[in-house]
Amino acid sequence: MADGNEYVLSMQNITKIYSDGFVANKNIDFSVRKGDIHGLVGENGAGKSTLMKVLFGQEHPETGKIFFKGKEVSISSPLAALRLGIGMVHQHFMLVPSLTVAENMVFGVEPTKFGFFDYKDAARRTREVAEKFGLPVDPDMRVRDLYVGQKQRVEILKMLLRNVEVLILDEPTAVLTPQETQELFVQLVNLKKQGYTIVFISHKLGEIKQICDRLTVLRDGRSIATVDVDSVSEQDISRMMVGRNAINTVVKTPAHPGEVRLSARHLNYFNAFGKQVIRDISFDLRAGKILGVAGIEGNGQREISEMITGMDRVQSGEIRIGGTPIQGKTVRQIREMQLSHISEDRMTYGVAADASIEDNVIADRYYKKGYSRRGFLSRKAIRSETERLIGAFGIKCDGPRAMVKTLSGGNIQKVVAAREFSNAPQVLIANQPTRGIDVGASELIRGKIVALRDEGAAVLLISADITELMELSDSLIVLCGGQIVAYFESLEGVTENELGEYMLGLKTQSKEEIGRCWK
Repeated sequence: MADGNEYVLSMQNITKIYSDGFVANKNIDFSVRKGDIHGLVGENGAGKSTLMKVLFGQEHPETGKIFFKGKEVSISSPLAALRLGIGMVHQHFMLVPSLTVAENMVFGVEPTKFGFFDYKDAARRTREVAEKFGLPVDPDMRVRDLYVGQKQRVEILKMLLRNVEVLILDEPTAVLTPQETQELFVQLVNLKKQGYTIVFISHKLGEIKQICDRLTVLRDGRSIATVDVDSVSEQDISRMMVGRNAINTVVKTPAHPGEVRLSARHLNYFNAFGKQVIRDISFDLRAGKILGVAGIEGNGQREISEMITGMDRVQSGEIRIGGTPIQGKTVRQIREMQLSHISEDRMTYGVAADASIEDNVIADRYYKKGYSRRGFLSRKAIRSETERLIGAFGIKCDGPRAMVKTLSGGNIQKVVAAREFSNAPQVLIANQPTRGIDVGASELIRGKIVALRDEGAAVLLISADITELMELSDSLIVLCGGQIVAYFESLEGVTENELGEYMLGLKTQSKEEIGRCWK
């Protein structure tokens, strides 16, 4: 570990105020020692992303100074950050799917020969940096054909190719299997041994404890503490983050499954590139039960969710809700069958960011009795219902008329949950319901999902968080290669590593075992 006074990076008195008056960072001090893996934690809205955007040149602070390797620097843009040696891997990968690994690797710094792009040199550079850091990739593969863990590896190598010395990783394990997570940690430790400094942003406190040397806790835009990881427990970190102990522990009694509320039979799906993403998938969803769906991203989870909710058509096979086929029905018609949906992409499909909280809350019911009369909206009733839901879901905002875009990620997700959970659904499709949100918001949403199950709803829970799946699911299917490769009627005795083996295709159950999820 580096000497305690040897800071490669120091941010002093950073204050960032957005144009709407929101103070995202309030006089924050943040220092990182050379050769450390430094954790950055806090609830959504605590200021983590803004602080890192300031460091990476995507935002410009009102006050404060940044020192890099002992010298004060001005970071006006991401390009300026990269020139200094500061790189960032975002939670949502910044890769072009249709291009090869090599083309993505040199994007913006393309080698040329006789005035033309030199692909052979790009592939050579890719192989060299991959070999140097022990992160093997195939330069000629299209990014769209890579697993999530491989895409992340390309993002990291992109930064290393640009000679960065400080690497910022934003929620790097959010979509990885346990095996891929441990592989990433081995890679990060190797980078640390070679003198690289890593800022590791995560909501998974167990991972912070495992991989980080030190951590900084932010709360309400302020720096609460910077401590050695060995000196604190997960409960200590949680209390610093939210002012109380908010480690996720959902109280869940045994399920009492009822009738089949949703049935899917022999579903197949081909994407826009002609690749078969779903292969002969069948399952039943029962009242009073949570069926979890595990799998590395890109194995059909999104397509299953969108076919059920009417956002995409059923190409082959059949889906029934309450015994009625949904083929040919609109999204509204399917929702009228008492189905609610939390989309994996909350900003595109979950909310209208430029609309108010109350307009978002009533988006699925504005035309119904009580909210509309003779073609006019009843604003009094709408405001009253919105205020009730703001209280019930603990949404931090300036009131029902606040614009959704002014809220933190966790509070935006609470708006989505408030709308979807308050409509007395008989079927709930929850796709990544707690992705990228803090422990407090996750705790609330997970508790509400279990409460809906206990009220008799049938829940399909799609999540990249295996711990979440293990905690909430009553039964579980595992997807790999667009197929169901395992079904667990009960999760008793099942380990996260075992699920990871099925997710990676290292294990497969028999057709008879898999068939129990619908026969």
